[in-house]
Order: sequence, then C-alpha cells, then structure tokens
Amino acid sequence: MSDNKHTGRGFAGKGYYIALILCAAAIGITGYLYYQNANKMEEVSLQETLDEEVLVGTMATEDVAVIATQPQTPSTTPATTETVPAPTVKKPLQTTAPVSGTQISGYSMEALSYNQTTRDWRVHNGIDLAAEDGAEVCAAADGKVYTTYEDDSLGYTVVIRHNDGYTTCYSSLAENLTVKPGDQVAMGDTIGYAGDSAIVETTLGSHVHFSVTQNDEPVDPAAFLALGGE
Repeated sequence: MSDNKHTGRGFAGKGYYIALILCAAAIGITGYLYYQNANKMEEVSLQETLDEEVLVGTMATEDVAVIATQPQTPSTTPATTETVPAPTVKKPLQTTAPVSGTQISGYSMEALSYNQTTRDWRVHNGIDLAAEDGAEVCAAADGKVYTTYEDDSLGYTVVIRHNDGYTTCYSSLAENLTVKPGDQVAMGDTIGYAGDSAIVETTLGSHVHFSVTQNDEPVDPAAFLALGGE
C-alpha cells in the first residue's frame, strides 16, 4: 500500500514537470512563430516601400521625358522688330504752259497796270496768253480739278489743285469745258478751249487768263512755269 502511494506521488510529480515542459515548449514555439511572422511582415512592408519608391521614380522619369519632348512655349512674348518705312522721295512738280501762245499781259500785284477794256488802273493777278479761238487748253501740272464755274468778270474758269500747295486757274475759256470737279488730271491733259468769255478783257480777243496761288497767296505764273517740264 505504501509503495502504491509513493508510486502515485512519483507519477504526479513527473506529470507536473512534463506539463511544465510542454507549456514552456508551447510558449517557445509560439514566440518563434510570432518572430517569424513579424520578420515576414517587415520584409513585405519593406518590399512595398521599395516598390512604391521605384514606381514614383519611374513616373517622375516618364514625366520628365514627356515634358522634354513637348514643344516649349516662351514664357514671355518676344519683342517685335519695328519696320521703319523707307522715306518717300517726293517727285518735283513738273509744269508746262497751258497754251503755246505768246504773253500779251503780265503779272502785276505790287503795282497797278492799265486795263484797256475797263480803262482804269488795277492789279493783275495772272498773265494773259494769246491763243486761237477753240485752241486746246491743258493742265499746267498733275493735279485734281477743284471746281469749274462761270466767273462774272473772267468768264468760264477751271481751277486745279496740285502738290506743294499750288493752285492754278484758267479763265476766259469757251463754254464747252472738258473736265468736272473731282477729276484727276495729268500735266498736258486737255481741260477746255480758248475763248473770249472774260468780260473785263474783251479787248484782248481769244486768249487764256492764267493765274497761280501757293497756299492761297498769289504767285507769279512765270515763276511757277519755271519749275520745269519733263
């Protein structure tokens, strides 16, 4: 009986130690497995971080490549080069006598001259050129017809404006004028025909009363005609 008790106690003591050893082993195995899992998780996390960095680097490289291949737009508007027009060379005014007849009365604005028709002394703002009745009268220079009218004293008249402020006036013409206001005329173009429509110069017969102004100031027609011809 006593042996049986001792034997039972011996088995009980051994069972305790066996259980203790098994618990320790379980704890060790559990710790080992936890450690292994933790290492694997760290490796996975590290790999994911590396993969993200590689992906970001790849995307950045691709963005740089795309930007490098795109056409670059200047950030500022390039300065424009202003083109300076070449200076215009003004052609000198060319002139010619309105008819080929001789001068029968001269220009006199600074002294009075005697008028055979009115039988008085007066200034004379132009020159009178003899011409056969119906002879062609031409523009003395290139210009534009300003007006045509019948003057109470000087008869049928054509007025032409030219460059440099010149205006020429042709009076004592026949009624059948060949130009109208607004017409462009060239030097030598026919503008009318010689006549004797100037009431204050009837004693001169058929002729052309030719006068000139520059900037509305009277000019000696001889000086104007001296500007030259082609």
